[in-house]
Amino acid sequence: MIRLHALHKAFQTRGGGGSLAARFGRKGPARTVVAVDHLDLDAPNGRITGLLGPNGAGKTTSLRMLAGLFPPDRGAIEVDGVDVLRSPREALSRMGILGDAHGLYPRLTARENIVYFARLQDLPMEQAQARAESLAELLDMRAILDRRAEGFSQGERMKTALARALVHDPANIVLDEPTNGLDVVATRALREVLRHLRSPAGGAKCIVFSSHIMQEVEQLCDQVVVMSHGRSVATGTVDGLLAQTGRQRFEDAFVDLAFPEAAHARHLESA
Repeated sequence: MIRLHALHKAFQTRGGGGSLAARFGRKGPARTVVAVDHLDLDAPNGRITGLLGPNGAGKTTSLRMLAGLFPPDRGAIEVDGVDVLRSPREALSRMGILGDAHGLYPRLTARENIVYFARLQDLPMEQAQARAESLAELLDMRAILDRRAEGFSQGERMKTALARALVHDPANIVLDEPTNGLDVVATRALREVLRHLRSPAGGAKCIVFSSHIMQEVEQLCDQVVVMSHGRSVATGTVDGLLAQTGRQRFEDAFVDLAFPEAAHARHLESA
């Protein structure tokens, strides 16, 4: 189970943009950019929780804090009851994380990439090799298992990176927009794998899946947290959010929830 409560993160930036000061190499005044503002998310075991929002909503920043890459300014992050800030190694050992950059070692084969990360997770070599074999079966990647990662397609890189994230059989899986750049076949295959991992047969994993693609969330997620301007503005099932907004299409419901000012303007125009 993954829980984010009242999460907040702001960054200090300097920049002159297109100003005269910027052209002469002088930075403009510092300003504060709020990336995440009071985000709440509860992701239970055996379910796929979608973190849905437009680009810039704060999804990636939130998941990077979950991964312990930097601390929040305020709020709490727990994985299976373990505080990520107080016990980061223990919390991270309970997660398999597929970030927005897959970062494979190009000169290693898919098998070697997987086994290397298994060893980093303290798996004995024999167990690491066995996990590489079982994950190759699960992810349908036997044809590439002993090929170097250099030259892999986007789908092949995703499969290898996902196998690497799953190598220690974590109870919690975190994926940041994993279908970006994938073709239809690779996207469908990923969906089937995630449904299996969510099921009792696959270990009833807790899966957090961030996306800005309506169709992906609608077809895959058991519950959805809608983000806008760094905040969680709605939580529920797809059917529940449709009922809440009175919409028939999920895309329309999302726009109403994430961009209420635009929805209000359209309502006034049609009145």
